[in-house]
Amino acid sequence: MATGTNIRTWFEGQWHEGDAYVMRAADHGAWLGSGVFDGARLAHGLVPDLDLHCARVNRSAEAMMLTPSHSGEEIEAIAREGLKLYSPGSAVYIRPMYWAIEGGLSAILPADAPPGFALCLEEIPMPPEDTAVSLCRSSFRRPVLETAVVNAKAGALYPNNARMLAEARARGCHNALVADALGNLAESATSNVFLVKDGEVFTPIPNGCFLAGITRARHIANLRADGVTVHETVLTFADVHAADEVFLSGNMAKVTPVTSFEETEFRPGPMTARSRQLYWDWAAASPL
Repeated sequence: MATGTNIRTWFEGQWHEGDAYVMRAADHGAWLGSGVFDGARLAHGLVPDLDLHCARVNRSAEAMMLTPSHSGEEIEAIAREGLKLYSPGSAVYIRPMYWAIEGGLSAILPADAPPGFALCLEEIPMPPEDTAVSLCRSSFRRPVLETAVVNAKAGALYPNNARMLAEARARGCHNALVADALGNLAESATSNVFLVKDGEVFTPIPNGCFLAGITRARHIANLRADGVTVHETVLTFADVHAADEVFLSGNMAKVTPVTSFEETEFRPGPMTARSRQLYWDWAAASPL
């Protein structure tokens, strides 16, 4: 199912108009979930960290026991070629992806064979800057490496995120904050989380149970370069309630202010706005 519009798909060496068919019923990825992907953004004429997203999809493939068929540089070149097909000012989601085609031992293990690869472009508008979300706590938790391929951006991980979101929506919230295996704050159901307290910024330290995002890392670097103290540390849900501001960080929206967590209310504040402005200022000053 398509999320955006004006879709173009690169598959088997050429561009196809629309949401092209790329996977067969007997492909390993179709029935055993060996698919990985990444997501970058064209917005405001900029493609921030595209090279890092294209490199990460290859690391995800390797974590899923797939051998990447394209270098990160090749994937970036394909993406840039496809983006030329869009009108100036378009906001486009860039999604390279791999999946195993052949099964190996007992069919479950991906075979040591070239995987499928496609790159999908979809026009998806950036959310308005005044978009904000309400949060509740999820009863579901993030898995650990011993139980899931959490070191990959893998499609197989997302049914758990979907349960978190469905639970939040049933409670009248937009999103949910999620615990790690020890009960500490990990992230939201869709993105990383930042807290602001007394002019300093706090975010959960990567502990192997959640994807420490590329956009998350960019915010940390930008804020520190601007003189803000940023702590990567163990955080509890009590820390969320005690925060002055809370915002989410992900590739799709970059910065999303939080207006409430359970019974605690927040106002989108100056650090949230500063993080967004620093991000786009950095992107505008970076090579395209």
